[in-house]
Amino acid sequence: MDPAAKAARTSKHMNPQIELNLALILFIPWFSILAWLFWAYPRQPRSAARTVFDSASLVLATLAAFWGMHWGMYNADPHAGAIWKQVLATSVAYGLFLAVMTAALLARWRWLRGRRVAA
Repeated sequence: MDPAAKAARTSKHMNPQIELNLALILFIPWFSILAWLFWAYPRQPRSAARTVFDSASLVLATLAAFWGMHWGMYNADPHAGAIWKQVLATSVAYGLFLAVMTAALLARWRWLRGRRVAA
C-alpha cells in the first residue's frame, strides 16, 4: 500500500476527540515549560496576591488556547484538507496562549516594579 493511501486510511480512524484536541495535546509539553518559567521567575516577591495572579494568568492562557484551538478547527476551510484544520487550530491556540502570557508578564512586571518603588 502506498504511503498516501495508508495515511488517508489511518486518518479516517482517528478518534474525533483526539483530532479535535490534537493541537493542545501536542503543545502540552511546551506550554508546561513556559508556564513553569512564568511561575518560577522572578523568585521574589512571592505573595498570596502574586500566586493568585499567576494562577489566574495560567488558567486564562490555557482557556484561550483551548478556545482558539476549537475555533480554528471549526472555522478552517473544509475543502483545504484535514491537515490545514490542525495547522490553523495550532497556530491560533499558540498565538492566544502567547498573547495572554505576554500580557500577564507585562502586567506583573509593572505591578511588581510599582510595589518596589512604593516600598
